[in-house]
Amino acid sequence: MTRLLATIILLTSTMPAAAQWLSLPTPGIPRTADGKPNLTAAAPRTADGHPELSGLWRPAGTSGDLRDPSKIQPWARELMAARERTYYKDGPHMQCLPNGPATIAGGGGGGLRRIVQSPSVIAILNGDLTYRQIFTDGRALEPDPLPIWMGYSVGRWDRDTLVVESNGYNGKTWLHTEGLGHTDKLRITERYRRLDFGHMELDVTYWDPGTFDSPLHVVAKLEYAADDELLETVCNEASEGGTKHWVGDKTADNSVTAVDVGSDLLAKYVGTYRGYWLDNPTTVVVTLENGGLILVRNNGKKSPLIAQSQTTFVCPTCQWGQPYVFTHEADGMASQVAEIQVSGAWIFKRVQ
Repeated sequence: MTRLLATIILLTSTMPAAAQWLSLPTPGIPRTADGKPNLTAAAPRTADGHPELSGLWRPAGTSGDLRDPSKIQPWARELMAARERTYYKDGPHMQCLPNGPATIAGGGGGGLRRIVQSPSVIAILNGDLTYRQIFTDGRALEPDPLPIWMGYSVGRWDRDTLVVESNGYNGKTWLHTEGLGHTDKLRITERYRRLDFGHMELDVTYWDPGTFDSPLHVVAKLEYAADDELLETVCNEASEGGTKHWVGDKTADNSVTAVDVGSDLLAKYVGTYRGYWLDNPTTVVVTLENGGLILVRNNGKKSPLIAQSQTTFVCPTCQWGQPYVFTHEADGMASQVAEIQVSGAWIFKRVQ
């Protein structure tokens, strides 16, 4: 089976143990009378009067046309379709390589990020051990830099908005996990505006005349991740060798044969499960329709689950074709489901 070898291998991968400091309240932040973080308090400022952007931030939704195919040139659309047929196995995020600009606005490569601000440079640290440096010392971008994975960035203040210009991307990265590529002429403008203590708006524009017919635009919301911590995610370590077991073909998987599972057992898998994929909050809802299981991940599309054993199911129409493995007691409802990814077996616990 296309993905069952990956299931067997990845279920043996070591998941992160209980980490340090996750129960430690974030010091020095505003709190309400009952001790909860006050995310609507006034935004802090630095000694020189600029908004203070430092802190741990979590993506909280995006809008825009980054995924609008009408603005993408035919070659890029064709390449995206080819990448979908192989479950995006050649993507940087699957090959355990830096995600590049996908970390900026929730393109699928970015979760929690820590911003560290100083007068001359702002650093953005990501859980996959990549980082960005945004120089605010007045330097200009080089017109023809050596291309690299994470690009080069300079910033300036426009009143209370940090404006960041970036270039120098190597063309090997994607703009989102659905396979949208770009050339090494890509240029990105970001505008960071902290609305209050716990909320920031990020306005992003992508220019690449070799890939887009007109600039693409995204508005992302970020929320302060109070009482949390940035933990490292080492893709190649978690997946025991990256994508060597990632052998999928979506066309072949759509005709995979199902194993017979009794309706009584299927009913035990119905429910809502929650947990984290990487550092992204994830909800999986499983229902029973017409005698088969249907899965909805984070309010996305309905995807049928096809049984490969009494506990293991593949999801051919899911973005990555990932398998799901249920855990249940002999006479009880399933207590959890494991989503099998290149980065490991991610456990979602039943909440209802």
